[in-house]
Amino acid sequence: MRGIEKNNKPDIGFIGAGTVGTALAVRLSRIGYRVAAVSSRTRASAQKLAETVSGCRAYEDGQGVADVSQLVFVTTPDDVIAPVVSRIRWHEGQGVVHCNGAASTDILEPARAFGAHVGAFHPLQTFASVSQAIDNIPGSTFAIEAEEPLFIILRGMVSDLGGNWVKLDSGDKVLYHTAAVFACNYLYTLVKMATDLWQTFGVPTQQATEALLPLLRGTLRNVENVGLPNCLTGPIARGDLGTIRNHLAALRRSAPGLLSTYRELGLQTIPIALAKGRIDNNRAEELEALLKEDMA
Repeated sequence: MRGIEKNNKPDIGFIGAGTVGTALAVRLSRIGYRVAAVSSRTRASAQKLAETVSGCRAYEDGQGVADVSQLVFVTTPDDVIAPVVSRIRWHEGQGVVHCNGAASTDILEPARAFGAHVGAFHPLQTFASVSQAIDNIPGSTFAIEAEEPLFIILRGMVSDLGGNWVKLDSGDKVLYHTAAVFACNYLYTLVKMATDLWQTFGVPTQQATEALLPLLRGTLRNVENVGLPNCLTGPIARGDLGTIRNHLAALRRSAPGLLSTYRELGLQTIPIALAKGRIDNNRAEELEALLKEDMA
């Protein structure tokens, strides 16, 4: 089988037909890539993807996909990527890529041993459903870990998808993925904490969420249009000790479980306020002392 070539679009296969695999297959097919093959844990899910993408064939197992594809995306659940890869007889010169945000290409070592080019290709995006994933891919940043010629191919793929790319080394991946968790997953946690506080004055979660959404949208627009640190607003940005003291007292009375999180987030916010220039070092020290009261 002919291997990948940096100046040609390869025939692509997918092992795993979940949300990420399906979304990538659909998007790549729409922009002129030939998605030739798919397999999945169940025949039904593989067949569903094959019927969605013109010219794609469902195979019983990953070996069938590897035998007909120049570039294979392993889009199984993260924990089974390595076992799946180890069971396949790969072909010299073909590309084998996983989409795990935290893992390096080391988990693809069995494919490398057969002479395959290995890489990682992670969309920095949140995918709650297939349809939403398909819509969210354009404009996303992709983290790429690969050497040439595979790197050139994956970089071109990102460009064709309308995205941006960042090249990572294997040692960068875990902190890169940790940053994504802070920006995405823990944002949901903060919204949950905020809606819980609204319940203390009798407003149910759904109504509280709807009330907070315009604030959340405005916050993200400020990040986009003004950027850090100037987008920061609120009592720490103003050095408003009285308001923060009232917040701490109210949390002690009504939601003590949130008190330590409020303190820690406040402490992490002080350097942003300093960088913005609305407070000086003396006020920053006062804020820090207030937030650290009774923490021991």
